[in-house]
Formats: sequence, C-alpha cells, structure tokens
Amino acid sequence: MKVLITGARGQLGSSLIDSAPANVEVCAVGRVECDLLKLDSITELVGDVNPDLVINAAAYTAVDNAEHDEVAARIINAETVRALVKCHTGKLVHISTDFVFDGQSSRPYRPHDKRAPLSVYGHTKAAGEDHLRDSDILVRTSWVYNAGGSNFVRTMLRLMRERSTLKIVADQIGSPTWAPGLADTIWNLIDKDAAGTFHHSDAGVASWYDFAVAIQEEALAIGLLTEPIRIAPIPSTDYPTPASRPAFSLLDCSDTRELLEDNYIHWRTNLRLMLKQEMALG
Repeated sequence: MKVLITGARGQLGSSLIDSAPANVEVCAVGRVECDLLKLDSITELVGDVNPDLVINAAAYTAVDNAEHDEVAARIINAETVRALVKCHTGKLVHISTDFVFDGQSSRPYRPHDKRAPLSVYGHTKAAGEDHLRDSDILVRTSWVYNAGGSNFVRTMLRLMRERSTLKIVADQIGSPTWAPGLADTIWNLIDKDAAGTFHHSDAGVASWYDFAVAIQEEALAIGLLTEPIRIAPIPSTDYPTPASRPAFSLLDCSDTRELLEDNYIHWRTNLRLMLKQEMALG
C-alpha cells in the first residue's frame, strides 16, 4: 500500500514515518515539496504519487497568529482538505483538534458532540472536517508534543533553565498527547479499515500548570534539569492571548480504544518516555 503523508517534518508527520508498517510504501512531503497555500500543487502531487491512501498531518497550528492570518489558516486547514477529497478517490485520514469545541462541557467530548469553536484556528479546523466523506477517517487530538519538536514540553524545559519562577495557566483542562502514540493509533485505525470520527489523547487529566509541574519533576528525576524552580498557577485572565482557548477540552477516547482493543496509557507515562528521548538527543 502506498501512503502519502503531508506535514512530514511536523511532530506527528515524523512519528508516522518512523512507525509506518513494513508493508507500507511511504511518500512523505513537507512544505518544501508541496506548498499548501497553492492548491494546484496538491492536485499535482496526488496525481504524481497516485497513493492508495493519504494522511493529512499538515496544519496551520499557530493558534494566535491565525487571528490575523485567517486567509492562510483557512487555505491550509480547510481548503487543502477540500482539494484532497476532490483529487483523491481513496481514503483520506485527516487530523483535527480539540479546539473545535467551546470548552463548556461537563464531561469529556465525544466524537459526535456539537462543535462550537472559539477561535479562527478552531473555525478553520472545523471547516476542514466538513469536507470529509463518510469513508474517510477523522482523528481529533490535543496538546501534541514530541522529542525534538516545537511544543510546550520543550518550551518549559528551556524556560526552567533560564528563569527562577514560571507562572502557568491552571484553569484550562485537557490531556497531553505524545505524537508517537497518536501515530500508532492512526496506523492501527488504517489497518482496521476504520471510517468515521475518532478521538485520541493520552489518558488522564491535566491543566497546563499540572503538565508543567510534571515536566519539572520528571526532568529532575533523570537529570535533564538540575535545579528546581518555582511554578505558580494562574488563571487564564492573567495570561491573555489573541485567540480564545476552550477551558475544558478533554476528549472521550473510549470508542477508539474499544475498536483497537488496546490499552489506555497515562500522559505522565508517555511524558517520561519523551523526556528520555529528549535527553538522548542532547
């Protein structure tokens, strides 16, 4: 099976490449090989590769920048999906986000719960979802990170080395997601010939403050950090951002786990694995 992967140099894209099954021929492209702002390049790429399946791991993920760069965000997050569906008759696996929800739920969001995005980023990701066919796979995820990538974990590690105190938002609740685990879920859904909407994040619940505290504790335990610093919880109102974030974006992943018959893995377990990889990178 030949699989085209967009967003090849991103956290998820690189994880998908690393964990691709032996029977899969991967053609992975980044923005250098395919400029998603030029929709004709997508049609040309799909025609040249002629894949059996496409995994769209590319996205405009600069949440705050999207507030004043809506055109680019909409092209990459929505129009790219429309173009892929139009030029590719096979299955499309598309990755979306917890930001399609408004955070007002009192329980984890299920795959078919009503969407009500709060930001331009969320609206463009929801618009991309709307282009999918019944035969395609939609995977929503949250708070993605990986060793060597650009993410919250690595930002915290850097700031913990540079500062004596950090103030971290404590009233936004969700769950971190280790990119290699997400990649494994995607390949397993493909292997099951699944279709429809699925959620994947690591098990457990955290605020950004909880996540930061865990990062420091685990990094100190393996020597990735040498000195603890003070981490203070703050409300979102003390850290205003251009884009509104959902206060609660925990995803209900039970349907995914039941279909794949695999285990829930707590986010802190995967955080430890990532930090060991980060240490190995030097």
